[in-house]
Amino acid sequence: MAQRHRDHLPEDFSERSLSEDVRSGLTSSPKTLPPKWFYDKVGSELYEEITRLPEYYPFAAEREILMARASEIVAAAGSHHLIELGSGSSEKTRALIDAVLASTPDGEQAAYRAIDVSESALRAAAEDLALRYPALELESVRADFEHGLAEALAVDEGDRTGGRLVIFLGGTIGNQDPQQRQRFLATLHGALEPGDAFLLGADLVKSPDVLVPAYDDAAGVTAAFNLNVLEVVNGRLGADFDPRDFRHVAVWDAENAWIEMRLEAVRDVHVRTADLDLEVDFAAGEQLRTEISAKFTRERLAAEFEAAGFDAAGWWTDDAGLFSVSLWTVAARALT
Repeated sequence: MAQRHRDHLPEDFSERSLSEDVRSGLTSSPKTLPPKWFYDKVGSELYEEITRLPEYYPFAAEREILMARASEIVAAAGSHHLIELGSGSSEKTRALIDAVLASTPDGEQAAYRAIDVSESALRAAAEDLALRYPALELESVRADFEHGLAEALAVDEGDRTGGRLVIFLGGTIGNQDPQQRQRFLATLHGALEPGDAFLLGADLVKSPDVLVPAYDDAAGVTAAFNLNVLEVVNGRLGADFDPRDFRHVAVWDAENAWIEMRLEAVRDVHVRTADLDLEVDFAAGEQLRTEISAKFTRERLAAEFEAAGFDAAGWWTDDAGLFSVSLWTVAARALT
């Protein structure tokens, strides 16, 4: 079956983006780094280990939903064309692909488009999927959906019939603050057409006794994952962070309903980033925020999607009610 690969990003996109994020993040107050830089080879391996930890429920809970409800989800969406944002390894998506292939009418073509910033992840996933699903039309698109969402979703009308099901799994939407989510949903709404649908995996609000250990496990794997971002900056931008100068912190912010992961300086620290000709100081106890992970209620998600012009079309949770997968369609009514 046909495979296509498209690259919407300049060759130096990753290096330029990292430089911009590090310069702006380390000179802001408070200091921040975005979580997308966690995932070098070491960070990706640590994340895979995190997904197997007993404290880390989101991965298993979302997979439980997809394995149990994939056919129902695909039927509700009414689509056999999948597009996944931040696709990574596409592992959990296979349940949806199975359901799409099983429900695609004779004479029509099931298709899957994977969108990610990592070309290596895209190509590895495409190779695996091509072997598993020879009847599936595959397309991989290297794109930054945070800034080029409409372009990444664009499709020639001659290439498809019927609606598309855009997928955004893993609770990744929780890494956006409310203003970023508002912009994301507005752009998404503008890129979708009647008959298209959007499937979202989102973590739910629950007791901090469950939430905090998921981001601060007893074995220290999440701490190693968090600290590894300093090694990413060291290796790619010539910085001289010493991870021993920082400790991992995870806190529940009840007012904003999100977990924050931070790196706290255990002593006064001076850091030079050679490639940026940048020097910054951390006072002992000063914290560098590396991630927010927002948690949601059904009502909060509904309010945000309704404000962006979507209608609710499906809601599923795991048996324990820890995680949600929800389906949304473009509202027929006009926004006021």
